[in-house]
Amino acid sequence: MTEVKALIFDVDGTLAETERDGHRIAFNRAFSEADLNWYWSESLYGELLEISGGKERIRYYLQQYHPDIKENLETLIPQLHQAKTTHYRDLLSSGEIKLRPGVKRLIEEAYQEGIRLAIATTSALPNALALLEKHLNPQWFEVIAAGDIVPNKKPAPDIYNYVLEKMNLKPEECLVFEDSFHGLQAASQANLKTVITVHDYTKNQDFSLASLVLNHLGELHNNFTVIKGNLTNKGYFDLELAKLLI
Repeated sequence: MTEVKALIFDVDGTLAETERDGHRIAFNRAFSEADLNWYWSESLYGELLEISGGKERIRYYLQQYHPDIKENLETLIPQLHQAKTTHYRDLLSSGEIKLRPGVKRLIEEAYQEGIRLAIATTSALPNALALLEKHLNPQWFEVIAAGDIVPNKKPAPDIYNYVLEKMNLKPEECLVFEDSFHGLQAASQANLKTVITVHDYTKNQDFSLASLVLNHLGELHNNFTVIKGNLTNKGYFDLELAKLLI
């Protein structure tokens, strides 16, 4: 029987509900600060989430909704993204963005049991660190792979292959936690088994390749709902369940 040696976590949407009430608000504040009359509604942001990466998301938005704007994009896009990162970190520091149910409990259990931990996200490194510093301990994570550290972002498998190489682990020794179809594609292409925790933006996506699909990881008095998978007598995700999946 293969031993679980590491848990690998995506960040946005997986560790916390960061998209709708974090990144989206930060983008809009950056646009307003730059005197741009752009506004990303909740529904529009759901569409933009099909594009991985903040800078890439801005570029896609311009191509689709403001194709007339073509000058100075190589300067404008990084400036807007940097401003957005500042606003996002302010939101995190205020404590407005909370961890999803079961996340802290599972990560603390894994750390105490000597299970190795890693982050694999397309989110910018400062954003990932800000969330970890607010709610967890960045030093618990052996590898924090974020942002532009690899050439191709999810759904490409690059970020997961990078983590496996850095940790010198085989895919079958690890379990991934994701929230989106793109994240699942990336992990699956790296031959990693994946647990999905859905939210409003991803609940209707195709998760047929996932080992398990839940609404969240669950707590002792806040049981998860199983969307895909065969589980009995389980209300929250723990290392025992991780071992069963592996």
